[in-house]
Amino acid sequence: MVQQLKSIIEGLLFMAGDEGLTVKQLAEIIEIDSRLAGDMVRELKADMEQGGRGIRIAEVAGAFRFTTHAEHASYFERMAYSPSRSSLSQAALETLAIIAYRQPITRVEIEEIRGVKSEKAIQTLVAKDLIEEKGRAEQIGRPILYGTTRSFLDHFELGSLEALPEPAAVTPEAELEEQTQMLFGRLDSRESRGNSTK
Repeated sequence: MVQQLKSIIEGLLFMAGDEGLTVKQLAEIIEIDSRLAGDMVRELKADMEQGGRGIRIAEVAGAFRFTTHAEHASYFERMAYSPSRSSLSQAALETLAIIAYRQPITRVEIEEIRGVKSEKAIQTLVAKDLIEEKGRAEQIGRPILYGTTRSFLDHFELGSLEALPEPAAVTPEAELEEQTQMLFGRLDSRESRGNSTK
């Protein structure tokens, strides 16, 4: 039973991403006592630390979330900026398009538009300095708001956000997902032109 609860909590924290979950939220989701939920997440935290795992659990502003070890940062930077990973995936470009046109925006709002989890894409874009935190939304849990950076403008050779290509071919009646795909296509073609000149 104990191991099962830890396994469930581990999965929930993975799904919650950088926003994390409080003990109260964990207790409500699993339908157990708050004290037991707190004990289980702290035991899981200790288990991961004792096991020398590359991922650890941190408590930030009352919420538990997964994070990496600070001493491994140089390896993550090397991976993020390696030539073999210099190009953006379709998921990252699609996420970037949504952020560029709808900023500031939360991860949950991005995922509602895309229909899939976007945490990895967001992490990639942050690592490449294309997006950054722009504050916190005035909502329950105070989720992070994301927006583009100066490097984003440089990457796509834009003088300002006003220079973003207009999705003129999209009608007001079109589905939000279709609008996003149109924006993604325009950003993708702009990046392709930039890569071809290198």
